[in-house]
Amino acid sequence: MHLSQLAAFREVMTAGSLSQAARNLNRTQPAISLAIKALEQNLGLVLFLREGRRLIPVPEAYYLLSESDVLLTRLDALNSTMKSLASAHSGHLRIAAMPGPSTYLMPSFLSREIGANAAIRLALSSRNTIQIRKLVGSQSLDFGFGDGGTDKETDHRLYDAERITARCFCALSQDHPLAQKSEISIADLDHQPMGFLPDGHFLNTNLEKSFADAGCALNTTVECQFFLPLLHFVAAGQCLAIVDPLAVATEYAMQSTTQKVCFRPLSDDITYEYAIYTPIHRPLSKLAERIRDGWRSEVLRILTDLGAEPVLLCRDD
Repeated sequence: MHLSQLAAFREVMTAGSLSQAARNLNRTQPAISLAIKALEQNLGLVLFLREGRRLIPVPEAYYLLSESDVLLTRLDALNSTMKSLASAHSGHLRIAAMPGPSTYLMPSFLSREIGANAAIRLALSSRNTIQIRKLVGSQSLDFGFGDGGTDKETDHRLYDAERITARCFCALSQDHPLAQKSEISIADLDHQPMGFLPDGHFLNTNLEKSFADAGCALNTTVECQFFLPLLHFVAAGQCLAIVDPLAVATEYAMQSTTQKVCFRPLSDDITYEYAIYTPIHRPLSKLAERIRDGWRSEVLRILTDLGAEPVLLCRDD
């Protein structure tokens, strides 16, 4: 018993004649007749009584119609689903991003990409970069987006890291004297109260070196785990901060502090590094690949629009 025979049988039962079934299936009438005869031979059962040109279904034919209809309908649904998966318009997505981008930029992008498509199921979580690396390394995510920098906690052979660097900005209150400048240098920040990320962050290390190389004093007065909370202290005039460009883009979009905070490019070459983490031992679905590639393009676009001069680096070996 072949699927093509069942399809011909169902069409004959539904259409009521060989000729109409042939037209519906875009096949010849002899081909449909042969398919019915072959099915009857395979089953060892006569399905239709022939009265002239009429085919009268026997009772067993109605049982076969019920069962074959379920089978063929599921097959049609499976075929449709596989085509949708192949075209990257259905499936499941598990994504994690660090708190800054996961607050606004990534949900905004994903909502535009997915839209009202109920065939896509999404799980988006907010995690720090260490957690993202471990989740991707355990092959639990389709991809993750976090900081770059050295990984001392996870076996980097478990994931690929596609890195993007971009120039940082200085965040300062609107009424700060330095706000009158079009760009800020490290020398301008000598002895200024500064807001920093926690000890050990790669940006802190780079800034400490830049201040030391410039012969400037680094005066840290506020420490926050992430950039976005730090900007509220900048708005209050308590400190200045050197922040990553995606934090700048998020603030421009959300406007939670931009009435009191402004951003200026740095004249010194201080960059931030991001990474898109992809599991090595879990091949991406067509959908995950499309969304990941789209997110990469979105990040590069945002950074370019900000004038942050992004550079896409090669994946880790």
